[in-house]
Amino acid sequence: MRGKQTPKRDIDADPKYQSVSLAKFINYVMSDGKKSTAQDVVYDAFDRIEKKTQKNPLEIFDTAMKQVSPSMEVRSRRVGGSNYQVPTPVRGERRFALAARWLLTAARAKKGAPMADRLAGELIAAANNEGDAIKKKDDVLRMAESNRAFAHFARR
Repeated sequence: MRGKQTPKRDIDADPKYQSVSLAKFINYVMSDGKKSTAQDVVYDAFDRIEKKTQKNPLEIFDTAMKQVSPSMEVRSRRVGGSNYQVPTPVRGERRFALAARWLLTAARAKKGAPMADRLAGELIAAANNEGDAIKKKDDVLRMAESNRAFAHFARR
């Protein structure tokens, strides 16, 4: 890697729930720099979660993110002319990024309903340990588990 690594920016907590992780998630939802639209979608989804479950939507969001975040993943490593899928542990920042990406991909894949409905449904499903995002996490963990024989290639 050349040059200096850019410093990580501090993200301000979101205005409604004062949660930094929710503010980060809103940034993932945002497209074309329209943060207010992304906030509207997420807060609307939270209202729908509260109506459906009668629980604190922030707690459901946190449990959903915990359930979806992977502990292991596979990375390609070239050793002696052939590529191996080497299982490696996932760092905290990447865990959050992958969980948010998988949740949003699962919500965006469903058609025929407003984004707030789809996001609320996916968050509730993930909190209950079901849904497309959980399926994706299980696939990644299964892949890491099946390639455990190549774990000795992880150390450099």
